[in-house]
Amino acid sequence: MSDSPVIERIRTRLSEVLDPEIRLPITQLGMVGDISVDGEGAARIHIKLTIEGCPMRSRIVDDVTAAAVRAEGVTTASVELDVMTPQERAELKEQLRGGESGRINRFAQPESLTRVYAVASGKGGVGKSTVTVNLACALADQGLKVGLIDADIHGFSVPDLMGITDRPTRLDEMILPPVAHGVKTISIGMFLDGNQAVAWRGPMLHRAVEQFLTDVHFGDLDVLLLDLPPGTGDIAISVAQLLPGSELLVVTTPQAAASSIAERAGALSTQTEQKVAGVVENMGPMTLPDGSTLDLFGSGGGQIVADRLSDQLGREIPLLGSVPLDTGLRQAGDDGAPAVLSAPDSPAGTALRSIASALAQRPRSLTERRLPFGPA
Repeated sequence: MSDSPVIERIRTRLSEVLDPEIRLPITQLGMVGDISVDGEGAARIHIKLTIEGCPMRSRIVDDVTAAAVRAEGVTTASVELDVMTPQERAELKEQLRGGESGRINRFAQPESLTRVYAVASGKGGVGKSTVTVNLACALADQGLKVGLIDADIHGFSVPDLMGITDRPTRLDEMILPPVAHGVKTISIGMFLDGNQAVAWRGPMLHRAVEQFLTDVHFGDLDVLLLDLPPGTGDIAISVAQLLPGSELLVVTTPQAAASSIAERAGALSTQTEQKVAGVVENMGPMTLPDGSTLDLFGSGGGQIVADRLSDQLGREIPLLGSVPLDTGLRQAGDDGAPAVLSAPDSPAGTALRSIASALAQRPRSLTERRLPFGPA
């Protein structure tokens, strides 16, 4: 026996349930099948998973059950799982791609309003990945839709810093990235077993970044961040080619040796025709409990990089902020719990959230873009 008004109320509640990977309502994705309710208010809901062995099946069952019992007239709810047919999966992929067929790099399209930041450094060991991860999480915490690509193919560290252990889900040739702390994240490390090394050269590195941009379904994003490898090698050049509208964020430490090398990473923009959004100084002077200051790596290096890049590029390149040396920032990274979320009021957490706020207030410009209408 079924009660149509109750079923409609259940469907309304189910529209509040998001697929954990695609981040869209399951009703919109065609995942909800038949619903029945008996005379005692026991609901039975048929859910179609996107793939066999979906890693998020338990969470989907829990979310659907919790939503259904909130509907008026429902006392209990049970969920029956099935898998989409190939035709249903094909229709879902077409829907996710907005009706477009084939592989396409959405972020390189002229109409894209996603602001893309490629986070670069001249040398390793300056905390570039830690800065990238924390900025991504802080931006997501401010309500933006954020994606993160670990483009440091040889030295990937983003999954550990984000606390991600799940592998991406494959929807045929489409890849659905894991979501952690509200950030859709992809890394080559998610496809490897253990601490396997990646021994790839130029063409394969380019292909990996290209596949991240075309095969991974990020959906509509406000911000996409890429954690680049140190230096000005193959991947930095590939990112500039694949994402011509991307902007560089240059990370340095206050140390003179690091700042002079970081300057080169920013100066690469003169050849790649990218803009430099600003400079972030990491491991800056820290305030000790007695009120004194410890500048273990010196001071002022970030401002020096910003000033020199301003001179070279002929426009003001701002120092977006200085992140003080903070053992809590390192510990948070080791724990997979970014400091901007786990310790937002710490010196490093506060500085990184401030930098993220500055980046969040820079909307993508529509200047010189064709709008989808014309004169009547």
